[in-house]
Amino acid sequence: MANVVVIGAQWGDEGKGKITDLLSRSADVVVRYQGGVNAGHTIVVDQKVLKLHLIPSGILYPETICLIGSGTVVDPKVMLKEISMLIENGIDIRGLQLASTAHVTMPYHRLLDQAMEQRRGAQKIGTTGRGIGPTYADKSQRNGIRVIDLLDEKSLRERIKGPLTEKNELLQKIYEIDPLDPESVIKEYLGYGSLLAPHVVECTRTIHNAAKNKKNILFEGAQGTLLDLDHGTYPYVTSSNPVSGGACIGAGVGPTLIDRVIGVAKAYTTRVGEGPFPTELSGKINDLLCDRGGEFGTTTGRRRRCGWFDGVIGKYAVEVNGLDSLAITKLDVLDELEEIKVCIAYELGGKRIDHFPSSAEDFAKCKPIFETLPGWKCSTAACRRLEDLPSTAMNYLRFLAELMEVPIAIVSLGASRDQTIVVEDPIHGPKRALLKS
Repeated sequence: MANVVVIGAQWGDEGKGKITDLLSRSADVVVRYQGGVNAGHTIVVDQKVLKLHLIPSGILYPETICLIGSGTVVDPKVMLKEISMLIENGIDIRGLQLASTAHVTMPYHRLLDQAMEQRRGAQKIGTTGRGIGPTYADKSQRNGIRVIDLLDEKSLRERIKGPLTEKNELLQKIYEIDPLDPESVIKEYLGYGSLLAPHVVECTRTIHNAAKNKKNILFEGAQGTLLDLDHGTYPYVTSSNPVSGGACIGAGVGPTLIDRVIGVAKAYTTRVGEGPFPTELSGKINDLLCDRGGEFGTTTGRRRRCGWFDGVIGKYAVEVNGLDSLAITKLDVLDELEEIKVCIAYELGGKRIDHFPSSAEDFAKCKPIFETLPGWKCSTAACRRLEDLPSTAMNYLRFLAELMEVPIAIVSLGASRDQTIVVEDPIHGPKRALLKS
């Protein structure tokens, strides 16, 4: 038995969906512990492309319980669309469960998110406009609507009266947006509650019963370490805690229940939205990485910013998450390059630093210090064992493992499930991960 947390070790979009899907075959329960529909992951199964935002990718295994935990914020309209999409693709959703205490993204949250981002102008954060920040804000202000409220008309009417009155005033007087009709909102969301009711459970009871019965539990984070509200590149962050510690809060478990933490990182780095990005590229190499990597956001469709692998933020992710292994994704995207650069430190104010600065202003001034490695100039897409990889590709992986001081357990070489080298299954495989040289 092993309880494992899967987190993004960069700015999100690292390919966690595929890795979670891969590990879910060994898991009995998969728990999504934070974020909302601002996250997205794409899974390719039997040449079918499935895009999910809320539902854990473990849903593709019919015997696996997939729980959307209390730390998530749920847009029921989007969730129901995902359910319909999965059913249309012949996916069994009987294992899907939703925490009764998860907070609900309401229509006023989306309107305010978009209006506030527009008002920021040049200081915009780059949010998805899906209402996630305002939903978490209401949660913190103890003014939110939870899934359990959608199951009872009296409760919903009582809970929504104050927030909706306040939000309508904001919409009208500050942002000049037409107010929402309370009765229409109540009717719409009671309807969502009725449809979701068969999936609603008590989150902590489900998880702790599984733990007592020695089940394998996989905790899935959304976004990535550098988007963490407390430990990321603030203010260009998300509104929750994607780091591994967030799993304890969002799922309602103690840290002693966690056995392992695996970080997912691309063989290069990407970022979507605003904020500093020291290794960011432009020109032909940027276009090559973007085109070969399909670097367009699952949620927004926005083109991602691409750059070389950043070992400084990588080591930071190891520290704040307690990573004990890595999954390196999209190694194949680098196949055509003659040489590959890796950031091993920064220059700040004329001095070399090898740590992630807490000041956003300092981070924006950091210049990357690179080490250049030879490329392999051949396709790795068909490799299924480490022995199949070109020696220069193996050397690149060893360099990353040594730089990060963490072994590599999984190497992904494409979008499909079979385009993967599993050196070690972090849930119940033998400990034989690719160690640093």
